[in-house]
Amino acid sequence: MEITDIVIRKLSLDSKMKAIVSITFDQSFVVHDVKVVEGNNGLFIAMPSRRTPEGEFKDIVHPINSEFREIISSQVLAKYKEAIEQLSMQVADIAPAEEA
Repeated sequence: MEITDIVIRKLSLDSKMKAIVSITFDQSFVVHDVKVVEGNNGLFIAMPSRRTPEGEFKDIVHPINSEFREIISSQVLAKYKEAIEQLSMQVADIAPAEEA
């Protein structure tokens, strides 16, 4: 299974939830609402989940093995870092114009 597209739908720099992402697999199947979260040990991805009647959260979709989780995680985090770099370049381009 190949990841054919990653779309960052929302960026949030001022909370622990840094981004909401959609991932397309084999140009045929998409998973929405994958979150990029800042934890105590750095960034990680959280799969879409729902709250059970007992109040705990259960993943709706998730990789079955750690190897595939790492593939998804590394590609999503790389796309997130790329988006942050683009955002900082845009801010840098705007800042000098505002000073003039």
